[in-house]
Amino acid sequence: MAIPLEDSFADIIGKSQRGLGFSDAALAARAGIPEPALVGVKGGTFDRPVLLSLAPVLELNAEALVALGSGTYRPADIALDGLACFNTPFEDMTVNSHLVWDEATKEAAAFDTGADATPMLDFLAKRGLTLKSLFLTHTHGDHILELDRLVEKTGAPVFVGNREPALEGTEAFEAGRAFQIGSLSIGTRLTWGHAQGGITYVVHGLEKPLAIVGDAVFAGSIGGGAVSYADALRTNRAEILTLPDETILACGHGPLTTVGEQKISNPFLAI
Repeated sequence: MAIPLEDSFADIIGKSQRGLGFSDAALAARAGIPEPALVGVKGGTFDRPVLLSLAPVLELNAEALVALGSGTYRPADIALDGLACFNTPFEDMTVNSHLVWDEATKEAAAFDTGADATPMLDFLAKRGLTLKSLFLTHTHGDHILELDRLVEKTGAPVFVGNREPALEGTEAFEAGRAFQIGSLSIGTRLTWGHAQGGITYVVHGLEKPLAIVGDAVFAGSIGGGAVSYADALRTNRAEILTLPDETILACGHGPLTTVGEQKISNPFLAI
């Protein structure tokens, strides 16, 4: 079953409004719209003229925002040999974890744990894969919920960016470090703002380049600037949008996408 988009147009308005520090009254005044109209779209009522008025004030791409609101944006169907995505329920949402592997050596690397590691463990066993490393994009609870269990079952070492809070049993590293899993090379880029030490892992050696971005970017949205909205946008643009357009993005929530698609369809990032 296809994974739905993580964020609606209303979520995007809320994230950008919070990130820029606008009150409802100030935002409505700047956009030249009645405050009840703002409240309506934040509640999920699609109103194209209101979205077009809000977009420039919120520094969002108007065309991409309207496409999300009208339902005309649909991420392309993407599949990549050597990549598996596990989408597991967590409270009122779902969260992704990912696995890549070298078919020749049967060596694999996992990225985050999701809320239930059972599908990943079953996949490893079914395909005869050995988990050599577990990489964390960041340490928010939904992404590390099954950390102890995955380590217990596989014995894999765990790596996390050194700007994230200390986590027992993990090895912290500085962004820029490279890793090797069989014939796959894994580069690391600091994409912080949603989390203090968020890491994007760039995998080469599969049919197409792949970036596991955690909550830095979603199909049609971003994870939000819980730590720094400005730095979330800055590092996404500098470290993710500069990858080749064909690069597949494996996100912490929602479906797979590509760099090229997000340059057109992400209201926060469309250029």
